[in-house]
Amino acid sequence: MSSPSSPRIAIIGAGPAGLMAAEVLAQAGHAVSVYDAMPSVGRKFLLAGVGGMNITHSEALAPFLGRYAEREADIAALLADFSPEALREWIHGLGIATFVGSSGRVFPTDMKAAPLLRAWLHRLRTAGVQLQVRHRWLGWTTEGELRFATPEGEVAVRADATVLALGGASWPRLGSDGQWQPLLAERGVDIAPLKPANCGFEVDWSPHLREKFAGAPLKTVALRFCAADGQSEYKAGEFVISEQGVEGSLIYAFAARLREQIAEVGSACIEVDLLPQHSAERVLAEVSHPRGARSLSSHLQSRLGLSGVKTALLYECLSKPALQDPAQLAAAIKALPIRLQRPRPLAEAISTAGGVRFEALDAGLMLRALPGVFCAGEMLDWEAPTGGYLLTACFASGRAAGQGVLRWLATA
Repeated sequence: MSSPSSPRIAIIGAGPAGLMAAEVLAQAGHAVSVYDAMPSVGRKFLLAGVGGMNITHSEALAPFLGRYAEREADIAALLADFSPEALREWIHGLGIATFVGSSGRVFPTDMKAAPLLRAWLHRLRTAGVQLQVRHRWLGWTTEGELRFATPEGEVAVRADATVLALGGASWPRLGSDGQWQPLLAERGVDIAPLKPANCGFEVDWSPHLREKFAGAPLKTVALRFCAADGQSEYKAGEFVISEQGVEGSLIYAFAARLREQIAEVGSACIEVDLLPQHSAERVLAEVSHPRGARSLSSHLQSRLGLSGVKTALLYECLSKPALQDPAQLAAAIKALPIRLQRPRPLAEAISTAGGVRFEALDAGLMLRALPGVFCAGEMLDWEAPTGGYLLTACFASGRAAGQGVLRWLATA
């Protein structure tokens, strides 16, 4: 517990990063208040638990870190102190058991976020952390106090150190709306533009495909994407045909590269392998088999098991002559080109790319332009695919920011 003379620490944002920073500081004996604009804390964290709380991933550290692409070194520095294994142990310390799924993803045993959050909040309250909801941060007063809009009017709060964990701009109805950007930019903080990450992409589907197959999952497929530099990647998984285009885990795995190629040249093309379990030679042989009086759809279902949305995509993307040419049809089954026009809006994305650049921070995640102000979580300039990588980095950055505050207070 804190003493009356303890420094006052303000944490703004009650997601995983902010709450982790609060825990580090409260355990060190400081007076900590956590402020959040929403009526309750951890709203996006709870949403992430809908359908299964994927907390981290069990793969080896080297490929794990590779998921953060150009920010691998920055995230590696954070995870050096709080690795995926350490995160699991921390969860176990809350009384929540975890297990590794068949894909390597790590989940709480009950697959839910709410029990974990409840146990965590109990620990924080016991440590003396004060939670202040319905407090929207407005910046600073001329005297350097923190300004908050509350239902009772604006209030000013003095803090000896501040941790900003305000999220990106995805799912703004849950509190992460990116309104912090101008507040920091006007004080000289270098911010990369916010972009959608782990997002869907728009495709100019025909009205028929939208009406009949929007929401249909494409299972047991693979996707190939070839970048402008000629490098290609092939990955198996599944995704969903949406009314607007495509979305789902396999799309999210390529989202950053697709988004950047669209920004550069105006569109991006993916190739979908509808039958990754079959060789190109077998597909050609089965397609070339005489079909007699059967329709093409019946022939594909009989010879290759193709039906439903997979067959519909062939009709959607191929011309009539190509559908009747066994060589072209077989090639399309193994590499069906789909052109993506644009990412879906940022507000619909699972997460955000861009944010406060690491170059604007010191090793303790303190803003170089604002001594005593630290940043953590999704508002930092990094991105990763779904699979536990997002939450792991948020937790680790919150812990790093909390420790950065401790070091700064010790020398200030």
